[in-house]
Amino acid sequence: MKFLVIQTAFLGDVILATAVVEKLKQHFPDAHIDFFLRKGNEAVFENPGYPGLQEVLIYDKKQKKPANLFSLIKKVRAKKYDAVVNLNRFGSSGLLTCFSGAKEKIGFDKNPFSFCYTKKINHEIGTGKHETERNQQLIAHLTDPFPAKPKLYPAKNDFEKAKSFLPSQSSTASSYICIAPASVWHTKQFPKEKWTAMIELLSNDLKIFLIGSKEDFQLCEEIKLKSKKEGMENLAGKMSVLQTAALMKNARMNYVNDSAPLHIASAVNAPVTAAFCSTVPAFGFGPLSENSKIVETSEKLSCRPCGLHGHSQCPEGHFKCAQTISVQELL
Repeated sequence: MKFLVIQTAFLGDVILATAVVEKLKQHFPDAHIDFFLRKGNEAVFENPGYPGLQEVLIYDKKQKKPANLFSLIKKVRAKKYDAVVNLNRFGSSGLLTCFSGAKEKIGFDKNPFSFCYTKKINHEIGTGKHETERNQQLIAHLTDPFPAKPKLYPAKNDFEKAKSFLPSQSSTASSYICIAPASVWHTKQFPKEKWTAMIELLSNDLKIFLIGSKEDFQLCEEIKLKSKKEGMENLAGKMSVLQTAALMKNARMNYVNDSAPLHIASAVNAPVTAAFCSTVPAFGFGPLSENSKIVETSEKLSCRPCGLHGHSQCPEGHFKCAQTISVQELL
């Protein structure tokens, strides 16, 4: 069997999509499995590679978008897949699925090109199903109804890189925590003043790592400077996805928002505490680690949730969904 799994959304969505790859590997151990994603997210599958995955196809949306897409469609058709499993609900991925030439074209009914799928599934948000469960519905007829866990595979050198940031005399799992304070969406982001207040309550013998992408460096630097806590290091933009996963795996705790670091933690079964501000766990993007906790406001706010992805600022102007979460709750 030859499979192509498509997920061209954000980094966190790609990480959750690895659960589909894991499930296909379990049921078709000799299958050829490829993954199609957008440029920038390929780091999920880098060095030394993702077991059971043959090729990663990269879609660069920014460079000659239509020509690039049709070139990839030609490449996909030439591979003669038995099944294309499209986890994305937007047009370009649906178009590629339609013209893939695959015997089975599987995806969600919300995609504008779902009319040409051989199998389509209703994508429901807010029912309490996790995204991995929704994705599993697409391949349940090929495997079974039960989703696998998403998984990342940090290599030995990724763990060595993570360990290099630890003091040589303090390299145990209980000696440090990670905080990922940023999110693409402002209303998903626990306020920096509250992160600073939480850090002040932490034990002085804990090493604290601020993690995130290079775009998050400035926010992490502000938190570091305002907290004036010894033993804190800003690693935002300094580590790859898999190096970050290795660091998070052995932390005492990882504090995150409803964002990609939450799913990185799930994919290596790292301990995680997730702050949900404008979004809610019922959307289906909560933590899957064995040691995981969700913190959210206890107030009944008529404005929450204000959207699936969040906003650049609070539509109501008060941001109570975040401001009413106490830092003690996170601890």
